[in-house]
Amino acid sequence: MDMSNNCCSGTGDGCRCGPAENVPRCGGTPKWITGFMQTPEGNVPRVKTELDFSDTVGSWKARWGIGRMNYAVEPGLYCVGDPGADSAVFVTANYKMSFDRLREKLSGIDAWILVLDTKGINVWCAAGKGTFGTRELARRIETAGLKNIVAHREIILPQLGAAGVSAHEVKKLTGFDVIYGPVRAGDIKGFLANGKTATKKMRTVTFTFRERIILTPMELVHAAKPALIVFGALFILNAVGLGHYGGTDLYALLGALFIGCVLTEALLPWIPGRAFSGKGALLGLIWAAGVNFLNGWPGTPVYGWLKAIAYLLILPAVSAFYAMYFTGASTFTSLSGVDREMRVALPSMITAVFCGIVLLLINDFIAL
Repeated sequence: MDMSNNCCSGTGDGCRCGPAENVPRCGGTPKWITGFMQTPEGNVPRVKTELDFSDTVGSWKARWGIGRMNYAVEPGLYCVGDPGADSAVFVTANYKMSFDRLREKLSGIDAWILVLDTKGINVWCAAGKGTFGTRELARRIETAGLKNIVAHREIILPQLGAAGVSAHEVKKLTGFDVIYGPVRAGDIKGFLANGKTATKKMRTVTFTFRERIILTPMELVHAAKPALIVFGALFILNAVGLGHYGGTDLYALLGALFIGCVLTEALLPWIPGRAFSGKGALLGLIWAAGVNFLNGWPGTPVYGWLKAIAYLLILPAVSAFYAMYFTGASTFTSLSGVDREMRVALPSMITAVFCGIVLLLINDFIAL
């Protein structure tokens, strides 16, 4: 893969001269590429292991959903340090944050990095979707000419990519043995020092408070658009005289969104139950009761009993819905478990919201 001049001058395999950020483009080279290494298959880009300010900003933007769908690098072969024929080959996804974490942890190591075309999706999610898979891996090994670059026949994959790759099929198709590395890129040096053998700790998947909370900005961004639509609809109803909505409704709904997008994720291991939707609904129900309490309950709430009951239906459903979305980011779940939960939870949420809206409309009609 020779990208030293123009990424569009080659075969076009994996070349994307479109909108992707930090992708080698026509007439330009990303700052994280420091030069090129000559190999029997042409020039291979050499990348920095130190992340700079633009990498940090790009990562932050991706966390907040800004340009997330374009945050990718060009698939193909890269290198760090001064690798040779006996140097290890690490495989990763072309989601730039995954690529950055790997190259950062390879500081001081001479190695090759084979980047698969996962459509800008991280290793774990791409393995589930099939883009970090056997066929793509075999194709990249072939197109990179890896057999002519390294003398050994081993490639090291992240453990979380195992779901999408059949090691014996890769061996059959390419002649390369698959070695599954540690879960975390930070354990790579220890993994290599241990003879390319992962310890139990290296194999253990964690989902700590920090690891959970760092994912919540994307949840909030995801919830922002429908929330704005709802607030706009309430404003219009007020403007035409068909609604009686104000500050209480605003903080009630914002609180339910915060519970579903942040608080449930933060407290996940300590909330009773297994289903994420159930955990979100429980906290949402407590919040709805709290809103009613702040407004006169257990006596008659200032906005009446119909609206109080509507809150008890709608707010837990909203929290449950956004908490359920977090199943895609969690290591606590399985695909079959998520499917089963959605089949049960979604109809319940829809029913609760529908009944709550009916009560709100009746309450507005009575107040006219």
